[in-house]
Amino acid sequence: MAYLIDADVLIEAKNRYYGFDFCPGFWDWLVRKLAAGEVLSVERVGQELAAGNDNLSAWAANQGPAFFVPPNANTVAAMATVSASVRTMSVNGQPYLPAAVTKFLGDADYYLIAHALAHRDIVVTNESGHPGEQQASVKTLKIPDVCNSVGVQCVSVFKMLRDGGAILIL
Repeated sequence: MAYLIDADVLIEAKNRYYGFDFCPGFWDWLVRKLAAGEVLSVERVGQELAAGNDNLSAWAANQGPAFFVPPNANTVAAMATVSASVRTMSVNGQPYLPAAVTKFLGDADYYLIAHALAHRDIVVTNESGHPGEQQASVKTLKIPDVCNSVGVQCVSVFKMLRDGGAILIL
């Protein structure tokens, strides 16, 4: 089992909580956990980050395929399960709009969740699901909701750090 990190976790970390300039410990912790096989992401997330052309894209390029793993046969097989689940999900009894399903199936999130399902990993994201579904929209599929639909555990970056024993001190 590993923590499988969504792009938004890394982007938000760079932009807000764990900027490279004032919190290098976060990035060092990720690299250490990668070396231990406890933290990684998927190739499609790496591709998203590469488009940023900034210090995060440079960091991501330095991590390479050890961090941003390509899909393997198990992941490809799990993609069918995730796809089938997404196509039957609904909000308050209304199915997601076809455009929302198509967008999700074209995003890195799809690969992330399929990899987690195939390898029994835990997805780490900043997204929150549709609690109580009162404010839910059939226009956007949320990672926690899709994870829940296929039985994949989904946590916040803060839970990952706490559970992973991160101590970011001067």
